[in-house]
Amino acid sequence: MTATIAPARARHVAIIMDGNGRWAKRRHLPRVVGHQRGVEAVRKLVRATAALDLECLTLYAFSSENWKRPEDEVDDLMGLMRKFIRSDLPEFIEHGVRLHIIGDWRGLAPDIVAMLDDALRQTARGTRTLAVALNYGGQQEIARAASAAAAEGAITPEAIAAQLDTASLPPLDLLIRTSGEVRLSNFLLWQAAYAEMLFVDTLWPDFTPEHLAAALQDFATRERRYGGR
Repeated sequence: MTATIAPARARHVAIIMDGNGRWAKRRHLPRVVGHQRGVEAVRKLVRATAALDLECLTLYAFSSENWKRPEDEVDDLMGLMRKFIRSDLPEFIEHGVRLHIIGDWRGLAPDIVAMLDDALRQTARGTRTLAVALNYGGQQEIARAASAAAAEGAITPEAIAAQLDTASLPPLDLLIRTSGEVRLSNFLLWQAAYAEMLFVDTLWPDFTPEHLAAALQDFATRERRYGGR
């Protein structure tokens, strides 16, 4: 079987944003400061997607397992989410960024759900996509998709894929995890089946558009064989 050469560019990149807590700990700062700096890293990266010619950026913001964290940390994360939506929504609209949410996000606080509904509506015509994983678990997503596929007929890979939260997004090309950890942590398990992966030591608050540009350059050199030779 002939190998398939990697495309000149990645259309869809996903990132496991890891290391906020360690970033703060190394500086003897509260964890919430690490999360605040992590939000700043998100903001810079989203602004860079147009220059990097990236169609879709998917970020792992809050997993279904993150509810196990201390209550005050969860409250801080939810507060940062509210602030981010309020402050950045006008910029998303101005620059044509379409917001897409994956995960069981309607299980969040009612005011956050209302804010997200409004943001989805206002950004629906955007030409570049920021997908945010909220209350997300990859195994749970696959189970929901399989159940929906079964309700409509035969359970096939194609039927499941059509029911995934990411069904309307380009196929995942590259998955990056920051902070030196080498695992998927229940993120995009189905979508990552043939995605390229990159694990970097950089803590998330220090991850810059330049880091992403370097990752995209690395991606462009890879051959994607899809099981072939």
